Amino acid sequence: MTAVSTKASYGAVLFDFGGVLTSSVFEAFGEFGRVECGDRDLPLRLLGGDPESKRLLTEHEEGRLDHDGFEAGFAARLREHGAQVETDGLVAKMQSRLVRDEEMVTLVASLRASGVPVGLLSNSLGRDCYAGFDLPSMFDAVTISGQEGVRKPSRRLYEIGCERLGVAPTEVVMVDDLAQNIVAAERLGMAGVVHRKASDTARELDQLLGRASGGAVALQ
Repeated sequence: MTAVSTKASYGAVLFDFGGVLTSSVFEAFGEFGRVECGDRDLPLRLLGGDPESKRLLTEHEEGRLDHDGFEAGFAARLREHGAQVETDGLVAKMQSRLVRDEEMVTLVASLRASGVPVGLLSNSLGRDCYAGFDLPSMFDAVTISGQEGVRKPSRRLYEIGCERLGVAPTEVVMVDDLAQNIVAAERLGMAGVVHRKASDTARELDQLLGRASGGAVALQ
C-alpha cells in the first residue's frame, strides 16, 4: 500500500467506514454469498455489474430509497439469479460478518487526541450499519451519504466533509479501502491512503502528517 501524495504535510484526516473502521466488506459480502446464496461472488457481482442492483444501491446510498425498499429490491435481484433469500433481514445478514477494527478505532482516537481534526466520510447502507459506533464522540465531523443526498465518489460529498472539518481539501488525507474513492479525492487535491491494515495506514498517516514514525499517530 502506498500513500498517494507528493506533498510533505497535511493537517486533517477523513475516514471511510466499512472496510476501514470494520473488517473487509468484500470478505463479509463474499461469505454472505457463499452461505446464503450458494455463490460467493453473486452479491458483489450484482452490486457492481447488474444495472438494476446498481440503481438500487445508488438510490439507497443517496437517501432516495429507504432501507426496506433497498432490501426488497436487492432480495428480488438475488432471487432472480437463483439465490433463495428472504427479504426481511437481508441487509443485516449481508453485514453480519463485519466486525469492528479496534486498531483503527484506536488510531482515530490517537489522531484526535494529538490535535488532528478527524472526520467520517461514508456511503451508508441499511438503517443499522453504524450500530456499535458512537460517531459524534469519535469524530469532529460526520458526513454520511444518505443524509446528504450524494455519495462517493461524487466531488460534492468530499467537499462537504472538508467543509465540516473547516479545512481545505488540499489539507486533508482521505483513508478509504476503495482505490476509486481515493482517485476521486485526489482530484480535489486531497492526499489518499488505500487502507488494507491498521499498521500500514498508521505509518502512512505519520508520513503525510509530517510526524516521526512511532509518534502520536502510531498504534499502541
